[in-house]
Amino acid sequence: MQRHRVAVIGAGFGGLFAIRALRKAPVDITLINGTAYHLFQPLLYQVATGVLSEGEIAPPIREVLKRQDNVDVKLGWAQRVDTDQKVVYVSGPGIDYTVEYDTLIVAAGASQSYFGNDHFNDYAPGMKSIDDALELRAKIFGAFEIADLQTDPEAQERWLTFVVVGAGPTGVEMAGQIAELAHRNLPGQYKHIDPRKARIILVDAVGAVLNTFGDHLSTRALRQLHLMGVEVELNTKVVDVDATGIEVESERGHERIPSMTKVWAAGVQAPALARQVAEAAGAETDRAGRIMVNPDLTVPGHPEIFALGDMMNLAGADGRPLPGVAQVAIQGGNYAAKVIEKRLRRKPAPEPFKYFDKGSMATISRFSAVASVGKFRLSGFFAWLMWLAVHVFYLVGFKNRFTTVLHWAVSFLGRGRSERVATEQQAFARRAMKDYGDPYQRVRAPEETEALRATAPAETEAAPAPVEKATVGK
Repeated sequence: MQRHRVAVIGAGFGGLFAIRALRKAPVDITLINGTAYHLFQPLLYQVATGVLSEGEIAPPIREVLKRQDNVDVKLGWAQRVDTDQKVVYVSGPGIDYTVEYDTLIVAAGASQSYFGNDHFNDYAPGMKSIDDALELRAKIFGAFEIADLQTDPEAQERWLTFVVVGAGPTGVEMAGQIAELAHRNLPGQYKHIDPRKARIILVDAVGAVLNTFGDHLSTRALRQLHLMGVEVELNTKVVDVDATGIEVESERGHERIPSMTKVWAAGVQAPALARQVAEAAGAETDRAGRIMVNPDLTVPGHPEIFALGDMMNLAGADGRPLPGVAQVAIQGGNYAAKVIEKRLRRKPAPEPFKYFDKGSMATISRFSAVASVGKFRLSGFFAWLMWLAVHVFYLVGFKNRFTTVLHWAVSFLGRGRSERVATEQQAFARRAMKDYGDPYQRVRAPEETEALRATAPAETEAAPAPVEKATVGK
């Protein structure tokens, strides 16, 4: 007799915790993920600024789940879901396949939102993937190297100006780390520039940094940023981004900030898959594309489909949508697993999902952070220690925790950065791949085809490689 089939899309916090919670359940799980690793996204900015290596925040999924026999890990990107036939259509590297399910967990995370200006992405990478972080690392450290070569003061200043868009936790942490690089780690290493003269500009359209943390912590964070030399431009809207600068509108009017290195840390949206699932299921989405779910995290009209984390919109106790943070996804994953197990055992469903807010934290610099935990508002050194402990706890794998602490010691107690290696490939590969097209299914350019025909036998025909097809779950 075939066991209950659970398909999980996404190996982020929601998907991974749901799978681990089902380790003893009588189910067969198929995990579909676009990468072979689980990404600890809250520490991406430390990869981008040379504190950590990518391996420390991205353990291999197969290694994490190697002792869980009821899981089959599949590399690929879910393209659409047929809610009537209960089939997920997946595009893998050079092969399309399908996965059949009895229960589906959709936890594919979020993508960067440029608020309708997707062309900004060409010049201001977001902070949602390892590729983003490595590209930014190459751009940030490369900017100091190139500035050291400049003889034109204006060009030098342009290379030493770093603009971070978005004053939420990611933007504040990123700006703080770039400032530490410029003022603490790099001085004395260059002959022709003083890294301390670098400008780090934090821009946001709202009127406060860390505006969800409350006025007290927001003010503390703003003061610390100023002490570090970060220029904070609030109530400032970005209207254009190009290769050599960024244009903004503020109370002072329209301005251009010359800068070769821009970081986008403002706004998130659900991936296109969320809208496709909602349309197929007849459900609604919000403006960010998140699926409006039932109190048990299922898609209306489809109790066999759960949407978790950044894919869902569910009101919390205060009536506002739950935030897109790791704890919402983790608790949602555990809850979905509990519902599935109770269904299989034909037991009453648990109470509706209730999110327990464990608080919010953001680090500004070494020895300085802010933390909002219940009624407590902490800032400074003790908040920073709390931030360290929480992030080490949620890192997957002992090896990752151990090496992360070692690298933190090098960066925070000393003046070094363990991961400063950056390559041209990291800096330019994303745009090159965008121009090149899908490397697995790319059709040869006409001139390539003609060249082959001129040198090959008459019967030779240049054609794209066939895409294999397979079915999983039958």
